[in-house]
Amino acid sequence: MKILQATLENFEAIVPLFDGYRVFYKQPSDLEKAKAFLKERLQKKDSIIFMAFEGTIALGFTQLYPSFSSVSIQRTYILNDLFVLQKARGKGIGKALMERAKEFAISENANGITLETHITNPAQKLYERLGWIKDTEVFHYTWKI
Repeated sequence: MKILQATLENFEAIVPLFDGYRVFYKQPSDLEKAKAFLKERLQKKDSIIFMAFEGTIALGFTQLYPSFSSVSIQRTYILNDLFVLQKARGKGIGKALMERAKEFAISENANGITLETHITNPAQKLYERLGWIKDTEVFHYTWKI
């Protein structure tokens, strides 16, 4: 397995994975919208995407969005997406992607990475095994249009 950072030259390999991620979260499949969204993120440098490959087959990805911490006066990242194909789960791909994201944050001198996940998401066990700490000190609020 190899982990590569997505670029405008290779991002199309994860379009079906990104679409599958959205379907997992009860969104309708739309490969064209998925492609346009990812391409725009890369063109505008809005996100960092790491892809896991076995040979030439993309099996998973994670997407980080940059942000800033006013308290620490440093960049921070939001791990917004992590997805591994069903048939490839249990092979350490999610772990490898998350470890690569951590290496990247360290290389950027960021103060860390945050993520949110649904309370029923079984990936929580992976996060905790990798040393991620569930925040019990703050509430998370959302405002939607």
